[in-house]
Amino acid sequence: MHWIRQLYNWVLSWAQTPYGALALFVLAVCESIFFPVPPDVLLIALALGRQKKALYFGLICSVGSLCGGAVGYMLGHYAWIAADGFTPLAQFFFHNVPGFNEAVYADLGQKFEEWGFAIIFTAGFTPVPYKLFTISAGAFGISFPLFLLASAASRTARFMLVSGLIWRFGEPVQAFIDRYFNWLAVAFTVLLAGGFAVLKFLT
Repeated sequence: MHWIRQLYNWVLSWAQTPYGALALFVLAVCESIFFPVPPDVLLIALALGRQKKALYFGLICSVGSLCGGAVGYMLGHYAWIAADGFTPLAQFFFHNVPGFNEAVYADLGQKFEEWGFAIIFTAGFTPVPYKLFTISAGAFGISFPLFLLASAASRTARFMLVSGLIWRFGEPVQAFIDRYFNWLAVAFTVLLAGGFAVLKFLT
């Protein structure tokens, strides 16, 4: 969609300003709650522009995403459901956040119950929209320490991997990240989920 492309370009434009690092932190926070453009976009641009600081930018992105995840969790836990059903905030998200509706929300509740840590890690590491899981985890009362642990592990792994590749290889790795990173993330998570499934079967 045209407006998404404009938003994407606006996010990228921050890499050319002195406020790039701050914008990256704010973007990572917002993306974990509602923003549609992933912070990887700005992270890659900043890391390529200042390769020696790539890991620093990866850390900023990881911390910002975790902070946003905690905010999303709290919104889900305290402001999602009222005595008479979903709150106006929940209705706003259902109608305005792409891919998030009542059916998806209900389905996530079953997945949390079955998979716990693995499903949160999956959302944090792969292209699956993390924001859907931060809010739903709070609304369904998932253990907050478990949520933080899974989020910290997955978001840090994702962003530090991207920034680490750029720090080590520089611009030549950009095409690899653009083309293959999401597929590698999905493959890794499938293997992780398979391990959890085997462990669950054996215990």
